[in-house]
Amino acid sequence: MWSLSAWRRRRTLARNPIDPLLWQRIRERLPILDGIREEDDHWLREACVLFLDAKHLTTLPGVELDVEQRLFLAAQAQLPLLHLGELNWYQGFHEIILYPDDFVSPQRHRDSSGVEHEWDGEHSGEAWLQGPVILAWPGVLGSGGWEGYNLVIHELAHKLDMLNGDANGLPPLHHDMRVSDWAKVMQHAYDDLNRQLDRNPDAETAIDPYAAENPAEFFAVTSEYFFTAPDVLSAAYPAVYAQLSAFYRQDPLARLTELQHNHPHYRDAAE
Repeated sequence: MWSLSAWRRRRTLARNPIDPLLWQRIRERLPILDGIREEDDHWLREACVLFLDAKHLTTLPGVELDVEQRLFLAAQAQLPLLHLGELNWYQGFHEIILYPDDFVSPQRHRDSSGVEHEWDGEHSGEAWLQGPVILAWPGVLGSGGWEGYNLVIHELAHKLDMLNGDANGLPPLHHDMRVSDWAKVMQHAYDDLNRQLDRNPDAETAIDPYAAENPAEFFAVTSEYFFTAPDVLSAAYPAVYAQLSAFYRQDPLARLTELQHNHPHYRDAAE
C-alpha cells in the first residue's frame, strides 16, 4: 500500500546521501558509537539525514556549520532513539539554536514558602516546552566521548520528558514498564543524591550533582551517564540504569564492557 510518509522518507534519503568517508570521520569523532551493530549504524545514518531535514539549525554569529558538523550533532541527537521505534519522539519542536558560548538566561523559581525568586543564570543548554532547543556550540563539540557528559543528549532528554507535559522526570514509558517501578527507583536515587549533598554540599558524588536540582534534571543527567558513562551510573545506581535500559531499549554498559574486553585502547583506558 502506498504511503506518503514513506515516499517522503525515501525521497529525502535519496536526495541527501552521506559520503562513506564523511560518515567514517563522524564515527571517529564519536567514541560513544563504538561497538554498535552494523544495522544500527545504518539506521543511525538514515536517522541523521531525516533529523536534519526535519529540524532547522539556527546559528548565531560565531558558529559556522558545515555538513560534518551538522552530522556530528545529529548523530548524538539520534543515538537515544536508536531502538525506540517509529514514533516521532522529537515532536513539539522544529528548531535548534546554536550559541557561540554559554549564555545568560532569566530564571524563576517559587520556593516551598511561596516566595518567587528571579535571577540570571549562565547555561550551556536549554530545552523549552513547545519551543526550541538551545545549545552552546563548545558544549556540543565537547560531547561524544565516554566521560559522563553530553550536552545534546541532556537537552534532548528534556524533550523526551516533556512529551507527557511539563518536564518532571517521567517520559512516556513503554507498555511493558510500570510507572510505579520507575517512580520508586528514580525517587530513591534522587533522594540519596540529595542526602549526600545535604550532608556535604561539596561532596564528590558519583554522578554530577546537578542531577539533584529536580527530577527533570535527574532524568537528563542520568540519561547522559547512561550513554556516556554507563559503568559509573550502573555502579552508583544499578536500578536507575535498569530503568533507563528498559526505556531506551539499549545496553551501553554491555557494549562498553565488550569494547574494554576486545580492544586494547579501551582495555588500557579501563586499567
